[in-house]
Amino acid sequence: SLIFLNALICTVADHEFSQAGDFLIGGLFEVHDMTEVTPEAITPEAIDCSTQPFIVANYRRLQLMRFAVEQINNSTQLLPGVTLGYEIFDLCSDTRSFPGILDFISVNESVRPWHQLQPLPGNMTSKVISVIGTYSSTKTRTLAPILTMDFIPLVNYGSSSSAFSEKVKYPSIMRTVLPNQQMIEAMVTILLHFRWHWVAFLFDNGEYSTDGADLFLKKIKDTEICLAYSDEVNANTNFSEMFQKIDTQKINVVIIFAPGRTASMVIQAAINLKISKKVWMATDAWAFNRKLLEMSKIDSIGTVIGIIQPESEIPGFHDFLYSLQNISGQGEERVCSQMCNCRQLTTEEIVAADPAYSFPVYSAVYVVAHALHNLLQCESGQCNTSTTVYPYMVLAELKTSNFTLLNKTIKFDENGDPEFGFYSIVFWNNEEAEEVGFFKMYPFVDYYINSTKIQWYTNGKVPTSLCSQDCPVGSAKLQNGIHTCCFDCIVCLNGTYINTTADPYTCVNCFATEWSTTASTSCRPRSVEFISFEDTAAMVTLFGTVGFVVVRSAGGPMCFLILGCLCLCSVSVFFYFGKPQEAFCILRLLPFVLFYTVCLACFVVRSFQIVSIFKIGAKYPSVQRWWMKYHGQWLVIAVAFILQVLLMLISYTSVPPKLYNETVLYPEQIVLACDINRAAVIGSLILCATLCLLCFVFSYMGKELPKNYNEAKAITFCLLLLALTWVIFATIFILYRGKHLQTLNALAVLSSLYSFLLWYFLPKCCIILFQPEKNTPQYFQGLIQSYTKTISQ
Repeated sequence: SLIFLNALICTVADHEFSQAGDFLIGGLFEVHDMTEVTPEAITPEAIDCSTQPFIVANYRRLQLMRFAVEQINNSTQLLPGVTLGYEIFDLCSDTRSFPGILDFISVNESVRPWHQLQPLPGNMTSKVISVIGTYSSTKTRTLAPILTMDFIPLVNYGSSSSAFSEKVKYPSIMRTVLPNQQMIEAMVTILLHFRWHWVAFLFDNGEYSTDGADLFLKKIKDTEICLAYSDEVNANTNFSEMFQKIDTQKINVVIIFAPGRTASMVIQAAINLKISKKVWMATDAWAFNRKLLEMSKIDSIGTVIGIIQPESEIPGFHDFLYSLQNISGQGEERVCSQMCNCRQLTTEEIVAADPAYSFPVYSAVYVVAHALHNLLQCESGQCNTSTTVYPYMVLAELKTSNFTLLNKTIKFDENGDPEFGFYSIVFWNNEEAEEVGFFKMYPFVDYYINSTKIQWYTNGKVPTSLCSQDCPVGSAKLQNGIHTCCFDCIVCLNGTYINTTADPYTCVNCFATEWSTTASTSCRPRSVEFISFEDTAAMVTLFGTVGFVVVRSAGGPMCFLILGCLCLCSVSVFFYFGKPQEAFCILRLLPFVLFYTVCLACFVVRSFQIVSIFKIGAKYPSVQRWWMKYHGQWLVIAVAFILQVLLMLISYTSVPPKLYNETVLYPEQIVLACDINRAAVIGSLILCATLCLLCFVFSYMGKELPKNYNEAKAITFCLLLLALTWVIFATIFILYRGKHLQTLNALAVLSSLYSFLLWYFLPKCCIILFQPEKNTPQYFQGLIQSYTKTISQ
């Protein structure tokens, strides 16, 4: 039932990869990295890592773990009387470099089957209590399930894939490196800050890159950023074709979300193809890559902006490196089943290697040490070494970590992700990564970028990367194609506005109480317009209503009726002023139409009576007698009045006048007015027009009557003035709908009244005042007899 791992038996001369201690910590570092596809193996054998490229930066991180362990062992406060040991393996492959992992979960060089994994008193289920590593997200995803079998905590210092935040799948992973979610958050913030909305995204097929690509797409979904081009990069990529597509689409910002090896291929290809005038965004995987920083002609490709966890100075680490002996590795050192060929390596090369992830490695070791400190109850200055410590116990303590290291508070969230650390924003300047800003997530999101320190390839001006230039103020976007960043611009019309923050694609209609001009970004309140009683035009118009006086001339009581009705008509003028109300709308028309109908009926009767006296009475005396016997004049007036009352009643009950706000013709104003349905009052208007026509006909028939008793010309002239008044008003009504239309309507009413008052009654006033002898019944009787004799001859 035991699986024997004879391949794990090994010795290490200088203890670089192993050190004994009371508690062992595992370490996984990619000192070598398999980059080329090897022939398919036909037997289960481990790969010879020493045949793969040597990564100095990862070897530096290995030494940093060793330094942290030594520093802890030398401390008299953290784990007094207890020593930490380690087993470190070179993990150069995620599929063919398993011996190290199997060694971690083994006891006495064997791995227990699943049913024997329960911890027993005095027995250990694995050799190590925790593992530090790995750098690659792909390798972590492959190896994590093996460690999960024993709930061995994997304190990760470099795998930032968002997948490891899922505790259901990866319950034993804790990490001291910021996850990809925060890297993407920082990246999108920078893109939005500089308004780079048209970008390319390059990645490889590793877990780190594909996770970053997925997160980037999700993050920019509701932003102004568009992914114009994305591609998976590998050794077989046609870089010439790729960069041609990027240039064709006028993409000026290129994001390389990939490990340093992949980034090196892309940058080298850009230099070889003379690609320039681009902004390159680097992640923490290669932003500190010395090989790229010092690459020949690196400045020719444009401007490189990096997002990295800042390099933390680890006190004493450089001294530790210089104190090491024989690190140059004279010959090959056997590390279990693998060969670690450190070649001729100087301390200066290690010191100068990429310092990225230094603090995550350093803090990962201290996190495990603090967990042991709590489990062994070392607060009193002495640890309880009789306590049996199992990996799952260490994992539980890791989740509650809360201590200070190098002025940083170390603790984790519910997903095992760090609640400490931040990103530095750097600019590649003369083989150095110069810090120009920061992006923080804790305790709240904050960032700062000093763009003046960045030497843009555009000679001081921030480069642009847009599919379409921004629309002018007051214009909406009309999407052109599949990308929201590509659009045409449509100017918002009068009465609409654009709120680019809420919706840059829609011109929004203003409310009825607001207005806007063309290309507006907001609406303004409309001014409410009406003619108040204090208005000069109102006062002048109202003053005109006092001009009605009673004039007695021939005709007796009918003249009094006409003047009385004219006075009652003048009442309607008062309701054209002041803030309109529904009652005002009714009384503007009702008194005028009703009593003016009576006036017109009176003039029809007077015109008919004059013709009847001088013409009809002589030729048709019976008609004259009937007219006089049955008081035909009052019967006609009464019928016209009653008919008009019925028409007005029907009109006002079916479609009564109502308040109306004129908001179309004058966008900046709300003209308060009355809406009178013209179809509803057409009957009343036809009745008035009929009376006017009859009046005109009878007046025309009496044009040959005696001059001194001929009212035909006066009545005809009054009718012409009446018609002219309303023709003028109708023309104005068609052309103008402003607030002064109410004043003009009131003046039209007054003009209708004064047309009879001045041109019919004023001549009679002159007779009364200056020719009183002509204002007697005897005088008029003489005119009738004289005319009768004339027409009989």
